[in-house]
Amino acid sequence: MVKVQIYDTTLRDGAQAVDINLTAEDKMRIALKLDELGVDYIEGGWPGSNPTDKRFFEDVQGHRLKHARIAAFGSTHNPKNTAETDPNLKGLVASRAPVLTIFGKTWDQHVTEALRVDLPRNLELIENSLAWLKPQCQELFFDAEHFFDGFRINREYALECLKRAHQGGAEVLVLCDTNGGTLPCDIRKICDAVMKALPLAKIGIHAHNDTDMAVANSLMAVQAGVVQVQGTMNGFGERCGNANLCSIIPTMELKLKKPVLPKGNLALLTAVSRFVDEVANRVPFSRQPYVGEAAFAHKGGIHVSAVAKNSMLYEHIQPEKVGNVQRVVLSDMSGQSNILFKAKEYGIMLEKGSPEVLDILQQVKDQEALGYEYSAAEASFELLMRRALGLSRRYFTLVKYRMLDWKQADCENPLAEATVMVQVGGNVEHTAATGLGPVNALDTALRKSLARFYPRINEIRLLDFKVRVLNSKSKTDTGTASNVRVLITSGDQQDTWTTVGVSHNIIQASWQALEDSVNYKLLLEDRKKLIR
Repeated sequence: MVKVQIYDTTLRDGAQAVDINLTAEDKMRIALKLDELGVDYIEGGWPGSNPTDKRFFEDVQGHRLKHARIAAFGSTHNPKNTAETDPNLKGLVASRAPVLTIFGKTWDQHVTEALRVDLPRNLELIENSLAWLKPQCQELFFDAEHFFDGFRINREYALECLKRAHQGGAEVLVLCDTNGGTLPCDIRKICDAVMKALPLAKIGIHAHNDTDMAVANSLMAVQAGVVQVQGTMNGFGERCGNANLCSIIPTMELKLKKPVLPKGNLALLTAVSRFVDEVANRVPFSRQPYVGEAAFAHKGGIHVSAVAKNSMLYEHIQPEKVGNVQRVVLSDMSGQSNILFKAKEYGIMLEKGSPEVLDILQQVKDQEALGYEYSAAEASFELLMRRALGLSRRYFTLVKYRMLDWKQADCENPLAEATVMVQVGGNVEHTAATGLGPVNALDTALRKSLARFYPRINEIRLLDFKVRVLNSKSKTDTGTASNVRVLITSGDQQDTWTTVGVSHNIIQASWQALEDSVNYKLLLEDRKKLIR
């Protein structure tokens, strides 16, 4: 069985997404992580197009990759130049990348309207460019740009472009669905026709996602017999993105039984996916297949009851195979199975039908009806469960808080001051603090009042703060009088947790979430003491 090569173009094609900007340092970090995953090729960029890509190819020379080979990307030479004198081709060679990939026009309309040369001249550009590069690199690939559109309109010319690329020395001819408009059934037919016309050539696929078919198109090409699949992590790319390798790789390995990564490396996929999102400053897509946080999450009570007996009843693979985990979330659709599953996660053994389970389930349903969302705030749910079971230590009690928020004509920004009075044991602490807005002031005052008793609360860092206006069923509670839900994600050096608050008053909703956040941090510290 011929191994299918995985060619990652996150650093080049993926970086062309409208909301992604990668520095040379970012590219290097991602490249090292992709090498750790075990992809075959990492396309670092176009060294002749910008300083960032040029620097990446300089920096990567100082690293010894374990598995992947670095590829540099460029185009056929300028029609006004010869291959020998073309700066773009010289830049590719100067990058010292062992693998070179160039693209060329294969759609006749692109040749005459975009490139503005006649059809025979374009064939010369393809063959001459590849022939000149061939002796100056270890591997040479040709990306046949707009191939599927070109094949449909002028089959003979598109195939002739491939033949000239093969004659020029390209080791893999990569068929590109550049506009992303081809359907899987057509991908298969055209791949079959190409392989019949060029039986000695190796064929690859490069699909874009404009019809949400990039993964399906890539897999259809694999079924046809291509030897290389190009794509990006998390489907990054121009317009609607590129073929998502986070879906292609596990589908090939687990469904098509075609190993593409080194043995055992598939379990690294989720961590690598999230690492790339983090470096690109993107919030991970929770519903992304295989690697998303919700990919193996169960909310409905019937589903949870089933997966507790046999996870495969509602999961197409074991999440651990791709480095993900099964999650059970809480909501007003939860049943007793959800409560039992979560309790077991927390090391609490409960019995189905027990008064405690029924009480917790009713509390969840009542709170969710008010707007609480425990599926997104599991720290608040654990605190609710422990309080209901009498297992929660009372670290502090609010006596009162007061907020002052005012704007002076001679000050550019509003001023905020919070006063907080809490009781810790037999002690009452009364403190005040200013802040950049009322929530920041309230947070600062709360920490200040507790720091003497619990010094480690100063480790808490606010990572995210979300406010959502909830639709009210009351005709009078609309607009600024509506309930709001506040979700606060906090973290320290080791853990991350999310808490929730709901109220008509945004300050009160924020207080609830802040109070839970601090309580959860103190609960984590108590656990660590028990482990020690």
